[in-house]
Amino acid sequence: MQSGRRVFSGIQPSGNLHLGNYLGAINNWVRQQEEYDNFFCIVDLHALTVPQDPKELRAKTREVAALYLAAGIDPERCVIFRQSQVPEHAELTWLLNCVARFGELSRMTQFKDKAQRGGTETASVALFDYPVLMAADILLYNAHSVPVGEDQRQHLELTRTLARRFNHLYGETFVVPEPMILETGARVMALDDPEAKMSKSSPSPGSYIALLDEPETVRRKVRRAKTDSGSEVKAILEKPAITNLLDIYAGMTGRSVPEIEERYAGKGYGDLKKDLGEVVAEGLLPLRERALELLDDPAELDGILEDGAERARAAARPTLASARTRMGLG
Repeated sequence: MQSGRRVFSGIQPSGNLHLGNYLGAINNWVRQQEEYDNFFCIVDLHALTVPQDPKELRAKTREVAALYLAAGIDPERCVIFRQSQVPEHAELTWLLNCVARFGELSRMTQFKDKAQRGGTETASVALFDYPVLMAADILLYNAHSVPVGEDQRQHLELTRTLARRFNHLYGETFVVPEPMILETGARVMALDDPEAKMSKSSPSPGSYIALLDEPETVRRKVRRAKTDSGSEVKAILEKPAITNLLDIYAGMTGRSVPEIEERYAGKGYGDLKKDLGEVVAEGLLPLRERALELLDDPAELDGILEDGAERARAAARPTLASARTRMGLG
């Protein structure tokens, strides 16, 4: 039974959704859909902060929708929609821009990191401003909780700041959301660099396991995953690579890390990687097959997203109308 508390979350349709997205987000969404009133968005406007091929963006949007559904997210119980089909997101972003401060956005770590890599002169205004769009995404639906990884926590804090500031200036309008930090499977690291988070924008395909990878590709990537010195299968600070593999094993099987460590006592890294390759390949196979089946019928996927957008617009309109009225518009 749903608690009446609303949850909002979303994923960009850029790059390839991978094991980290599944264990850190999607799988947890599936588990909580009975418990909360869920809005799961495909944040295609966020994807535009860097150049995208239009045809590829449309294809990836359908791919994300197919993976949501294949993982077990039920469009009858959750609202699944494409962000760009709900114009209220863009309008509320402008209203929140009028209460956000330049200094706040300039301190956002992700912008500073990306701008340093590409240069601030060529970074888009959207890349600078997208935390305000993220705030609008959440506040439009009066979300009580937002599942976030540690890398997005700073952006959620900005959302909370903007909600409180708007409420102070114009009267109680927005729910101030709380972070929903998940302890298990919340952070999956790159297979080739256990110090970096697994990323769908990585130029190295060997760093991540894509959810649509063929089983043999999954096994090969796990076999080639980086390991640490020594041979003992232990999740300790000095062994970040093995710790990451054990965390993945735990996330895919539901077993605890100590239980897995005990299983591999006296065995080596090769044994762990061989078994883990099978666990991940077999675990993702039904999801892959169902997603490919759904992608064969793009009209059905588009229909589900359009229905979700209609429900999202119905939920967003009153919030936007309230914000407009309080600011003196309309």
